Amino acid sequence: MSTVLYAEAFAKEMGKTKCGTIALIGSVAGDRGRKSNYVYGAAKGLITRYAQGLQHRFADTGVKVVLIKPGPTDTPMTALLKAKGVKLALVEDVAKQIVDAIKKGKPVVYTPNKWLFIMRVLQHLPHRIFNKLDI
Repeated sequence: MSTVLYAEAFAKEMGKTKCGTIALIGSVAGDRGRKSNYVYGAAKGLITRYAQGLQHRFADTGVKVVLIKPGPTDTPMTALLKAKGVKLALVEDVAKQIVDAIKKGKPVVYTPNKWLFIMRVLQHLPHRIFNKLDI
C-alpha cells in the first residue's frame, strides 16, 4: 500500500501541472498467482491494477505512468535463488531498461524483455494445465 500512497501524492501534484512521469515497480510475479510466492504476487498484482487505473486517469494529459515488471534479478532478495543456481538478470541491465522505458514513457516494460513472452504464455494457460506446474 505504501507504493500507492506515495504515488497518489505525486499524482495529485502532477495532475495539477499535467506533466511528469510516475514510474512504479511491480513484478512479473503480479501477472499470475503461483504457489511459490502468492502473497508477494498479490501485492505486485495490486501495483499492476493500480498502475492501469492511474494510466487511465491520466490518459488525456501530459502525465505518463510507467509500470516496470522485472523478472528475477540479482539482488539481496533473490540470494536464495542464486544459491540454488537460478540464472538471474544483472541489476545493471535491468536498470538500463528501466531508465530507457521511463524516457520513452512506455506504459509497461518487462525486464529482461524475455519475461513479456514468458508471462503471456503463463497468463493464457488454462487452470488445469497451470495447476500441474511446479512453479
